[in-house]
Amino acid sequence: MLQSMTKTKKNSFFGNLKSILIAIFIALLIRSFIFEPFNIPSGSMKPNLLVGDFIFVSKYSYGFSKHSLPFSIPLIPGKIFSNIPERGDVVVFKTPENNRTDYIKRVIGLPGDKIEIKNGIIFINGSEILRKKLNDFIDTDNKTTNKRVRMYNEYFFNKEINILDITDNGISDNTQLFNVPENHFFVMGDNRDNSQDSRFSTVGFIPFENLVGKAQFIFFSLENSRFLQIWKWPNSIRYERIFQKIQ
Repeated sequence: MLQSMTKTKKNSFFGNLKSILIAIFIALLIRSFIFEPFNIPSGSMKPNLLVGDFIFVSKYSYGFSKHSLPFSIPLIPGKIFSNIPERGDVVVFKTPENNRTDYIKRVIGLPGDKIEIKNGIIFINGSEILRKKLNDFIDTDNKTTNKRVRMYNEYFFNKEINILDITDNGISDNTQLFNVPENHFFVMGDNRDNSQDSRFSTVGFIPFENLVGKAQFIFFSLENSRFLQIWKWPNSIRYERIFQKIQ
């Protein structure tokens, strides 16, 4: 009788362990090949993505590489099932500097493009990207004062994108001519004067295999609060941003 009970407990333990391992395996598959959640820690993509936004990124949009896997385990050579992103896509990628840090920016230049910024205006292959002035963006990240920032609507090929531009003579508002190499991309943040992106050598051109996925939609959003501070949620949740598609 005692031996039977011990055997039953042992079978129950291994049964539960098997279920847990299967659940973990399925979760890893979803995270690696379908969708992965990310949170926005900085304001480099304002006004479209705010600090405290939680987003889903589709891992299948541009194909798969080692960076699709947890810890960038080198099991996938190069890029498989690849699809080239479009100009204007918001992408998550690993920085070439260390191949570990996740950044989120907008694709500006494709392989072979010539990119130059003059007085804050983007020129792609000699063509100016037109924009018009909108009402100022009210930045509420500062708890004591709301900051007004210049906002523009940029006519970016087949998309219209809202961007922020504090000044026309910042350190990144006038650049050299960038020639985007084969299998690389040129990216910029929508908050043009507060973004470390391809304009700077610390980021540079992004190799195709470093693209992790395409930012699709916001599934949760908190203002001036951390995710685990649940007691602050009632006054911190940005309900109007939940399930908002990322443009």
